[in-house]
Amino acid sequence: MELNLDQIPREKTLTKKEFLRKYFRPQKPVVVEQFIEDWPAHSKWNLDYIKEIAGEKTVPLYDDRPVKHDEGFNEPHAKMKMADYIDLLKKEPTKYRIFLWNVLKEVPELQKDFKYPDFGLRLMKGLPMLFFGGSDSHTFMHYDIDLANIFHFHFEGKKQCILFSQSETKFLYKIPHSLITREDIDFANPDLEKWPALKHAKGHIAHLEHGNVLYIPEGYWHHMKYITPGFSMSLRAIARRPRNFGKAVYNIMFMRHFDNLMRRLKGQKWIDWKNERAVARTHSVVFPK
Repeated sequence: MELNLDQIPREKTLTKKEFLRKYFRPQKPVVVEQFIEDWPAHSKWNLDYIKEIAGEKTVPLYDDRPVKHDEGFNEPHAKMKMADYIDLLKKEPTKYRIFLWNVLKEVPELQKDFKYPDFGLRLMKGLPMLFFGGSDSHTFMHYDIDLANIFHFHFEGKKQCILFSQSETKFLYKIPHSLITREDIDFANPDLEKWPALKHAKGHIAHLEHGNVLYIPEGYWHHMKYITPGFSMSLRAIARRPRNFGKAVYNIMFMRHFDNLMRRLKGQKWIDWKNERAVARTHSVVFPK
């Protein structure tokens, strides 16, 4: 038995008016296949180009090891020169990923290769972020701390994206005081006997190739798996819905600081308790006695 996932709608191209009416207002995801052909990045951006222009930059790397109590929020697991990292991506499968790599801060000249599209939303122009991964590497299922509207532009390779709306949270084994689900769930191939609540979750799936743009509505859970080595760039717009904006403020101002404090005070016991509560809370809602 597999997850209940609908294919995300695909559009060849999309006007601002169509996007707002069909996808933003109802908060539905969409893949736009042809939207950035006029960007220099469309023809220039590949792993070789990034290696050439940013090869000497030291980049933070992350893998799929479980969160530990003595690691800070988004603390990298390793660091490497970008040139060496790209060589690794091309040589063999690796779990190491780059995420939240700020283009403006690290390689300002890359900004010349793209422009901020007019989707009818005010994009946060100081936060264009790049994400890299090797074959079969993946993120944990998570949602972003600011619950932003995300436009995810994919370059080189193939990528699988699984999404769930916030309304499905009760089925996903969410870890308390965090933005992730249980890390031992493989959302690309989940064990539904071990995680039976997932049978009730209704989500979305899409596969991205070079030049595709995925719109992720505000607060959506997302799991990204790199089928082949590649990278993407995300642009974001602030959450518009009051409830989501309120959650974003809470996450940024209180939740992450509280979680870090409890890690320092309780150590691994805090992490273990959260993992146990994720199962207990989910099953109490889905399978009440």
